Amino acid sequence: MIYVNGVQFLPDSSSIEGSDIVIALLEHPDLVSASRSFCAIPERNFSVSDQAKCVYVFQREYATVDPAHVEIVGTDEATTCVGIIIRNCKSGMSSIAHLDSPDIVDIGISQMLSLLVTDSDDEDTMLDVHIVGAFDDSVPQGQGDHDVGAKSYSKKKSYSFPLCIKIVEILAERNVKFQIQNFQVLKLNTRYDSEGNAYPIFHGLLMETSSGSVVPSSFDTSTRCPDEIIRRIRLGASYEDPTLTGRLLDTYETDNDRIVIAPFSWSMREVEIALMMRHRSDIEILVTTSTSPSAEGPDFVVNQKRVWEYLIQHPDWKEAFPSNVPRVFERTTTENWMITSQK
Repeated sequence: MIYVNGVQFLPDSSSIEGSDIVIALLEHPDLVSASRSFCAIPERNFSVSDQAKCVYVFQREYATVDPAHVEIVGTDEATTCVGIIIRNCKSGMSSIAHLDSPDIVDIGISQMLSLLVTDSDDEDTMLDVHIVGAFDDSVPQGQGDHDVGAKSYSKKKSYSFPLCIKIVEILAERNVKFQIQNFQVLKLNTRYDSEGNAYPIFHGLLMETSSGSVVPSSFDTSTRCPDEIIRRIRLGASYEDPTLTGRLLDTYETDNDRIVIAPFSWSMREVEIALMMRHRSDIEILVTTSTSPSAEGPDFVVNQKRVWEYLIQHPDWKEAFPSNVPRVFERTTTENWMITSQK
């Protein structure tokens, strides 16, 4: 069930198509006002100098955190993806995910809820939801304007709109009270340059777990950790692993406050692709690997090349997972992680 400002949104939504729910949410006065307020907040660039206990998730990852252990959760690098945070207002427990496809939303939301809703919660327990990302990619570049009509979403190819549809459909059908606080997606998360090219206003979000306060954010390389390259490689490998179909990637152990990367493999085919792509031009790399080539952040190509270089230097996945045991990271300080030998 979806709520906005304490009121159930479209009580008979079971008979309404997901696309219509998205459009109605985009036009809801309270969410439009919330979007204006969100846009007025300066984007926070999170770095190690913040000295806060943070859990960051990459694309297709999720993590559920206890505010007793973690001060900050966040994600960025979203263009046609969605960063979503769900917080139990009663316990303060929060789950964050970076959703990149409608195919992972159903099971993914279940994964996020598994530690958020407990037997001690009653039927009045409200879960706050913050959704940021998925700019309007339905309008061809160079033809954008500031007033995208509702019907235009369904008429043009888009990665963002189907993802948003699936998210609201799942939230609407679950017997849980989801109160949407931020719906910063599609036209509410799109800006245009003088030539009509569309770009995301924000690529990420950050939550302070103790208060539930959410702000637009970006993260530098030092805070997209630990094990950044291995986790980026894991994303590509996950598409070929049938056991991960429809699922978000486990990243974080809530009770132990540690990052655990289960063993996975990469094939020589991926190494061969890396050898082929490493010398391509930036434009070729963007067109080949991105759903939104003109809207990616400045470090997108750099990060792709870093992944390929690692694969070339380490073609055997067993180098990363000797004895086939997980890579486990525990905190040494508020901002640093240390790898341990085994789980």
